[in-house]
Amino acid sequence: MARTIAVIDIGKTNAKVALVDGESFAEIAVRTTPNGVVDAPPYPHFDTERLWAFILDSLRVLNSERRIDRISVTTHGATAALVDEKGALTLPVLDYEHAGPQELLADYEAVRPAFSETGTPKLPVGLNAGMQLYWQSRRFPEAFARTASILMYAQYWSFRLTGLRSGEVTSLGCHADLWEPVNRRYSTLVQEQGWERLMPPLRKASDVLGPILPDLAALTGLDAGTPVHCGIHDSNASLLPYVLTTPSPYAVVSTGTWVVCMAMGARRRALDERRDTLVNVNALGDPVPSARFMGGRAFSLLGGRNAPVGDEAVASVLARQAMILPSIPDDSGPFPGRKARWTIDRAQLAEDEVQVAIAFHLALMSATCLSLIGADGPVIVEGPFSGNGRYLAMLAAATGRGVLVGESATGTSVGAACLAVDGMPKPRLRSAEPPLPEAAAAYVEKWRSLAGD
Repeated sequence: MARTIAVIDIGKTNAKVALVDGESFAEIAVRTTPNGVVDAPPYPHFDTERLWAFILDSLRVLNSERRIDRISVTTHGATAALVDEKGALTLPVLDYEHAGPQELLADYEAVRPAFSETGTPKLPVGLNAGMQLYWQSRRFPEAFARTASILMYAQYWSFRLTGLRSGEVTSLGCHADLWEPVNRRYSTLVQEQGWERLMPPLRKASDVLGPILPDLAALTGLDAGTPVHCGIHDSNASLLPYVLTTPSPYAVVSTGTWVVCMAMGARRRALDERRDTLVNVNALGDPVPSARFMGGRAFSLLGGRNAPVGDEAVASVLARQAMILPSIPDDSGPFPGRKARWTIDRAQLAEDEVQVAIAFHLALMSATCLSLIGADGPVIVEGPFSGNGRYLAMLAAATGRGVLVGESATGTSVGAACLAVDGMPKPRLRSAEPPLPEAAAAYVEKWRSLAGD
């Protein structure tokens, strides 16, 4: 058994390298850095070389503190790296929030597969990886012609560690237009654009690609034979411990920059691509009805904080029905194109009341997402919002189902560490905060009415 797994965990806002204990699945050491975007030609892109230096330095420092036995990788989705025969990038790794790909929207619409085939909704900016590739191939044809491999983002980093190229379905199936979840094959877009020849062999997220490259082992002090696993999309990393241990039905709400709701054993329901529902693919290759919104981004833009607030603030918000209506940001989620507004002037609220309203808004947005995908059974909350008691309480009120959070270590890094072990104990879960007062039911009804849900 791997005693210590180093997890390279690259989120949209922050990147980290975490050491996870292979028996307790606790994070025992973490190094973090902001994941900045370079706003320079040819387009805004991720600073992969700065991230690479951070990864190598973190592996060196952490290995000096506790011997690393294996390495696993997890990253945000909607991102692909184009590399040449020698492994160098032919183009920078595009920031998916850049709107450039939308220049060719009409042309792309004529070739993209139907939602019924891929489970991929039409998304703004560069959130469809297939649209990114289409745009890059047309705007930068010479660079694209030098591309030998299209690597999804997690597999780009495992490639840099091992020199071995691979494809993997959780990233290919992440609103990319590149994969057919039900048929378990590349989409017609990949075939018709001639990209299949650029797709490396498919591997399971848990597969060992190979040992870390010798020069990297020497640089970091890791053993030359340290295995590196293929890697996984970050929301699917959060889901993985439950996929491996928990009978359905249940839903997992993975919170971060994006709040991603995933329903295992969902009630059959037609998904509405106009409301940011989609079909993800879990680490076993199975389709998972999903919905999402930029909850972490909204929390930041609204000035949210996770500090406790008193019952008086909760009662006041419920009585005054102080609400934030969707959406922020307004270009994604279940209410696209809707401008956010407060039902009461924010300046008239005490700071604790503002924080309650923010938590309630995010919970109601999450509940909407869960309803859209036919979620059933308990709701398990992962990530930063799992520590926000008012969010959890309103989520329970709005869904009418049990809301659970982990007592054992969970999240993307721990989920990615599961790739490196043969088995794991079932996560320990506890019930969320005590229920809200009866006035919560009227609050939920009013919010849904005003939101047009």
